[in-house]
Amino acid sequence: MTERENLVFSYTFVKEDGSIKIFKIELDPKSLELIHQPFFNLPRWTELEFNKCPNCTLDKEKTTHCPVASNIVDMVEVFRDSKSFENANVQITTSQREYHKKASIQQTVSSMLGIIMVTSGCPILSKLRPMARFHLPFANIEETIYRAVSMYLVKQYFNNQDGKDPDWELNGLMDIYKEIHEVNKAFFSRLSSLKGKDANVNALIILDNFANYINFSIDRNKLSKIKWMFDDEGKHE
Repeated sequence: MTERENLVFSYTFVKEDGSIKIFKIELDPKSLELIHQPFFNLPRWTELEFNKCPNCTLDKEKTTHCPVASNIVDMVEVFRDSKSFENANVQITTSQREYHKKASIQQTVSSMLGIIMVTSGCPILSKLRPMARFHLPFANIEETIYRAVSMYLVKQYFNNQDGKDPDWELNGLMDIYKEIHEVNKAFFSRLSSLKGKDANVNALIILDNFANYINFSIDRNKLSKIKWMFDDEGKHE
């Protein structure tokens, strides 16, 4: 059996001033963990105890720096002086396909942030790690809900196969997103402590808005709005 290649997401930004920035996000194909270079001279805002998430389960004696914060240092620095609604021509390349879009900096940074946060080793955010395998750049809220719910239900299928109690009511998914909201709030405090423009902070706000809307949709039974797609009575003929 041949060894699987790493999963690579290459983001190329061509900003309105003509400058070009390239970011490569590389994941282990089996664990879906972020592959990163060794960290040196990390800034204080990456320390675990700096605006630490209230629900963090990491031991400060074993983990001195927040794994997510440590992995976004370069990205945060590059876009520290970028305005949220500044546009760029963005190309995202994977081994299977390419995406092209003229998008705001905040929207594209949010896309990168979404991958990095769930693959960096945070025990709370890693519950969404399977979504990184099928990352969809620039996904809207409806697409994100579909992917999140599908991911969770596949997990319940395997739980059932393994003799565990499946959660077909999605209660566990709501709990996951409640925990993620707490992480996002703490991360907002981390990023807000930095000087600069608002692109990085607003990129995080976009992710948190998606998380909150997913929880709202499940809790208020709003998923019934997509039930029509599964109609098997020939109503769409």
